[in-house]
Amino acid sequence: MKPYAESSENNKAPILAVLKVIFAEPKRVLEIASGTGQHAVYFGRELPHLTWQPSELAHNLAGIQAWLDEAQLPNVLTPLAIDVSDASWPIAKVDAIFNANTVHIISWPEVERMFANIGRVIAPGGCVCLYGPYNYGGMFSSESNARFDAWLKSRDPNSGVRDFEAVNRLAASHGLHLLRDIAMPSNNRMLVWRAQESA
Repeated sequence: MKPYAESSENNKAPILAVLKVIFAEPKRVLEIASGTGQHAVYFGRELPHLTWQPSELAHNLAGIQAWLDEAQLPNVLTPLAIDVSDASWPIAKVDAIFNANTVHIISWPEVERMFANIGRVIAPGGCVCLYGPYNYGGMFSSESNARFDAWLKSRDPNSGVRDFEAVNRLAASHGLHLLRDIAMPSNNRMLVWRAQESA
């Protein structure tokens, strides 16, 4: 049976509207932490000019493959086993990176390692898009995000809604320059960075 996440179904259309603009040119896109595989299939179908590379923890790959087997999309590749906290990822340079709803789930040291890997695999001038909730000025942007943060911390004290400023400083330390900070439905944001060009 294919895995299913209601959140992926709910947010796919607004995310697609942004990706159509940010990923308008043909690109090889690495999706970090593809989850169920719903996004990979939806975005792959709607953005056929992209080559979409899903990735996930090894034990989740079969679920993603079930979605891909059903969809039979020529531009969506076999998912890679990638742990965001690994020292290095088994992938060559990519033109773009997309991730949804990960930085608040994992610990801050894992977020740091994820960005270190992003800095290594993103091509010069490439784009990085991260979707999810963020705090600004150390404050929650909504009551629902405050409740979500409390729920996250009840499951894992090392998780929680991250401060935009801290994430952006981390991105900058790996050569990523903030291009856009886009308001999304349900008090989420899409943060878009561009990797510095080669000298």
